[in-house]
Amino acid sequence: MVKDNLYQPFEIVLREPLEACPRNEHSHSFFEFIYIVSGTGKQCINNSKFTYKAGHLFLLTPNDSHYFEIATLTQFLFIRFNMAYIKDYKLPGNAVKHLEFILKNAAQAPGCVLKNQEDSAVVKPIMQAIISEHQKNGLYSKELLQQYINTVIVIVARNVAMSMPDEVDENTEEKVLDILQYIQTNIYSPEKLRVDVIADKMGVSETYAGRYFKKHTNETLQQYIIKCKLKLIENRLLHSNMRMVEIANELGFNDESHLNRIFKKYRHVNPSEFRKIGGESSFTI
Repeated sequence: MVKDNLYQPFEIVLREPLEACPRNEHSHSFFEFIYIVSGTGKQCINNSKFTYKAGHLFLLTPNDSHYFEIATLTQFLFIRFNMAYIKDYKLPGNAVKHLEFILKNAAQAPGCVLKNQEDSAVVKPIMQAIISEHQKNGLYSKELLQQYINTVIVIVARNVAMSMPDEVDENTEEKVLDILQYIQTNIYSPEKLRVDVIADKMGVSETYAGRYFKKHTNETLQQYIIKCKLKLIENRLLHSNMRMVEIANELGFNDESHLNRIFKKYRHVNPSEFRKIGGESSFTI
């Protein structure tokens, strides 16, 4: 698969309206916002498909793979940036670490990253301003573009953060974020998610790791791991055609029955029914 790289802190690309996607599936080594200026179709991200329309905003994180299925003439605005750009924020304390963690875990909020109408209404004129400044490239355009991009990043981070554990906020200790990041990174590798392995990676005892995590997130390591896997299962069920056995294998369940049992325990409905009703059920961990 082709992998794109970015050779500057940020880059803005405004495409002419397209009738068909000019590229096959590919991935990036950087972050990318994709704003739908106009048109309809589907954004295919990591084997899941999400319907798009004008005003939708997607966030691709490093190593995500994607392509488009264009239904009607579509214009895309691409905003690309890397971690060097984030670290240049020079934010106080652990703020950069928090922002990095949130953005890298955007998979917690699949599809359009704007989860409420208020933020969508704010982002639209900002995107129009970005397009205008990018096209005229006038005095202080670069500085203005950076300010606009920074605002969009913070708005998106807030939306993604809604899917983080309730107790994780701007005051969360760095080691907790490291544990959360480790779990997210290794969610497809069950052997790396054992408490003893996590504790060893963090340089603490098993007992301390469990107590420390529970204290700062108000949930156990196992609860958090299960919650992450359930969200991925929901995503696959609602936005892909993957079979249950494929999902079970991907996420390290013993077999399809094991996945069904865990899912029904917390979702109160089996995966097949969840897919049929479009996710309208209660959730308990």
